[in-house]
Amino acid sequence: MTHPSLPDRSGETTEPRRNAGYAILATLRSYGIDTVFGIPGTHNLEFYRHLEELDIHPVTTRHEQGASYGADGWSLTRGLPGVVITTSGPGLLNSLSGAATAYAESRPMIILSPGRPVGHEFRDIGALHETKNPTGAVNSIVEFSRRVNSAEEAVDIIHNAFRSFAHNRPRPIHIEVPLDVLEREVELDPAILQARPLGKPQP
Repeated sequence: MTHPSLPDRSGETTEPRRNAGYAILATLRSYGIDTVFGIPGTHNLEFYRHLEELDIHPVTTRHEQGASYGADGWSLTRGLPGVVITTSGPGLLNSLSGAATAYAESRPMIILSPGRPVGHEFRDIGALHETKNPTGAVNSIVEFSRRVNSAEEAVDIIHNAFRSFAHNRPRPIHIEVPLDVLEREVELDPAILQARPLGKPQP
């Protein structure tokens, strides 16, 4: 599998925002992901904002269930993990039917969702799209569900997921990115956003 380099932006005079949303999607692009499935929403716009720049095509569905099944079908035809972008709470939970199917059939999938800001999780105060324990709910369906605390941590999970997909039984994973982490601009070494060698699977 060849990994395309990121688009050349050297001639541009304005620096694009570099936050966790960009870092995650740039890393996915370096592994060959050129299509994502989901529904834009209030809390996930920092994922969608960078798609055009990274030459990633968004497929918008009417329901998150359709997004996860669409991503699963795309994975079957492309030989790469399907990527689903949901909003937080109910939107994320709506995607689990397709994720459960991919899990049962041993197919790779990456689900990305925003989450409550750091320090505001599990408060049950009726915030928009708040869910009691989203990672706990999703973790019961997929291989693992992780809530990250930094862009670097999210990128590292992406790299580890691709290596796991190549060497172990491929199954869906979920990454929840707190809103403040998702939106915060950070300095990132571009090298960490590039695909890592996956090596050959063990017999």
